[in-house]
Amino acid sequence: MRRPRCPLLLALLLLLSCPRADGSALRGQIVGGHEAKPHSHPYMAFLKLRNSSCGGFLVARDWVMTAAHCLDGNITAILGAHDISEPERSQQVRGVLKYHVHPAYNPNTFANDIMLLKLTAKATLNKYVHPIALPRTSSDLPTGTSCTIAGWGLIDKDKATSKLFETEVSIYSRRKCVLFYPQLNDGMVCAGSFHELRDSSQGDSGGPLVCNKIAQGVVSFGHDNPPGVYARIANYLPWIKKTMRK
Repeated sequence: MRRPRCPLLLALLLLLSCPRADGSALRGQIVGGHEAKPHSHPYMAFLKLRNSSCGGFLVARDWVMTAAHCLDGNITAILGAHDISEPERSQQVRGVLKYHVHPAYNPNTFANDIMLLKLTAKATLNKYVHPIALPRTSSDLPTGTSCTIAGWGLIDKDKATSKLFETEVSIYSRRKCVLFYPQLNDGMVCAGSFHELRDSSQGDSGGPLVCNKIAQGVVSFGHDNPPGVYARIANYLPWIKKTMRK
């Protein structure tokens, strides 16, 4: 994770004056969050890559959704975890049989940054492992909608944890978000804290943006300060349904 270009405790006015690069993939920070109640997010998946990790979430017994930029030829999915450094009895380990990257994914702009992983075996559903619902329509979320993100990894720029952390964020209006990200399109949604820079929207890449118990976004990219950008799942419902029917 890159170090912030601007101190986290600066006022929002100073945040707006920071250099605006194109953003970078979010590799794992829940800033200003807290440890989640163990197994309170039974849909979460910890994805072990060759040299790093990503987040993901179970959307069916044998399907995990994540970000396309997490593509790795050797991903292992760990379901039912809270502390990924411990061999918890709740954990289920699955390999990936097939990787379905959105055909229009652009690694330079992070457009269509969404991927489906077909697992080698179906998960055993219980109180520790359970899929999360997806949107039923392509409608935009209202500005200010309260959502939750969760992930493993850094909880500050230099503090790591192996336990699942979470934080609350709110949906930004497109008009406001385009000031941060001119490349914003219909396949993206912005979320972050309106009041505290430390309550960042930077969660593990590929993890879910959950609003009213429905996965509405996939953690995609952002600057070092909020808001962050998520792939807007509602925009991809036809592709998701077609891919999972195969």
